[in-house]
Amino acid sequence: MRIAIGLRLETDDDWGAAADYVVEAERLGVDIVWSHESWGLDAATPLAFMAARTSRIRLGSGIMQAGTRTPALIAMTAMSLASMSGGRFVLGLGVSGPQVIEGWHGIRFDRPLTRLRETVEIVRRAVRGERVAFEGQVYQLPRPGGEGKALRTSARPQPGIPVYLATLSPRSLEMTGEIADGWLGTSFMPEHARVFFDHIEAGAKRAGRPLAALDLQAGGHVAFGDDVERLIAARKPGLAFTLGAMGSRQHNFYNDAFKRAGYADTATEVQRLWLDGKRDEAAARVPDELALRTNLLGTAAMVRERVAAYRLAGLTTLRVEPGGGTLDARLATLGRLVDLVRTTS
Repeated sequence: MRIAIGLRLETDDDWGAAADYVVEAERLGVDIVWSHESWGLDAATPLAFMAARTSRIRLGSGIMQAGTRTPALIAMTAMSLASMSGGRFVLGLGVSGPQVIEGWHGIRFDRPLTRLRETVEIVRRAVRGERVAFEGQVYQLPRPGGEGKALRTSARPQPGIPVYLATLSPRSLEMTGEIADGWLGTSFMPEHARVFFDHIEAGAKRAGRPLAALDLQAGGHVAFGDDVERLIAARKPGLAFTLGAMGSRQHNFYNDAFKRAGYADTATEVQRLWLDGKRDEAAARVPDELALRTNLLGTAAMVRERVAAYRLAGLTTLRVEPGGGTLDARLATLGRLVDLVRTTS
């Protein structure tokens, strides 16, 4: 099982420390670093910074928001990052949600799955160096009735760029299995892996391939310690935020995923409390079990047990956020985890 990490610069934009973290992660054998975007820093620019400071670790946009850029611009960005990194770029895409897409970008959250599917198809054609003519429900290239013509990239094609999708709903998971090279999972618990994998596998079968053809990535926060209650308590506000704030009252894909995993009452109540402004009560309502199952917390033996659970569930890459108040502490946590993964069968 491989290991992936996230690049977090929005709350602490110390680029030097971030580069040191990624360089050391590369030395430890971490497979990929993912750069996310929400409504702060973009996903692509930090990867360019890291590309110049690393030589082996893969660099992924985890995720770039589809719909906020044209498919052509996504393809141009992907080819640029693939070129400057020597082919190490991985394109991670997702639809985000209506609060961000409509509230931050001012774009209608319209037909998100169709838009994502068409984006992937257009990007793949573009990075292969094909002349891009496309007739879809969302995108038409070139635009009909205008002066445009179908073009092919003037840059050197980069046909090998993998495409990963961050998806949660059953339909989007099936699409992932059908068209993607990998899956970026959240709200994931190994005990309920089939809530996600059954749908991904159904899409993969439709495309004539096994589930094993995809790189399945998920994980959580990693923290070692004997005071398990303290470690659990520290994760509850984040889970309450996910259940309550990552979407509107009508559309919260993360909340829905937890409901499908058997936590309907918890998900509903935490969301209600959060949206009513009772954030401390929302965090207190999160059960200990949820914090333990969505993260890797506790003694070395407990973390080893969780690593084994993720492996047994069928995950191929463990995507983690190592705990620690300093760079050295985070790297120490990451180093311990790497050792555990290597020695856990």
